[in-house]
Amino acid sequence: MAASGHSSWDGRDEDVHDREDQAGDDGAVDAAHALSSARSRSGSLAVVTTPQGLPVSVRIDQSALGKEPAALADEILRLCRQSAMAAGIRLREQLIASGVERDVVDAMKLPRADDLARAEQLDDRDLDAPASWLRSV
Repeated sequence: MAASGHSSWDGRDEDVHDREDQAGDDGAVDAAHALSSARSRSGSLAVVTTPQGLPVSVRIDQSALGKEPAALADEILRLCRQSAMAAGIRLREQLIASGVERDVVDAMKLPRADDLARAEQLDDRDLDAPASWLRSV
């Protein structure tokens, strides 16, 4: 169901709109406090989360309220996971840019952009699958 699918993250923040990172007194970015967001492709759902994926804001358009409650909840949780992945990707990039050794960053097991792309592809495949094989007669 790509029309109401998921967020995408391509580094340009076109589909994932992130709140400004909080800069400390020395100008360093405090990524641990940066909020992240994701929205469905249709724009009918949007979440703002902590870097760990805990929702702090959920926006649901009227058009999304017609969905099955369990499906709506699943989509919100999926968007929260993707928002957390986007925050992890940003943190990875910030650490590398600030000079942290790549093997140390790799040991932190932070997601990469291709991890998010893979998760989105799997979500697309799962969302396009029929919810039931039963047909009405």
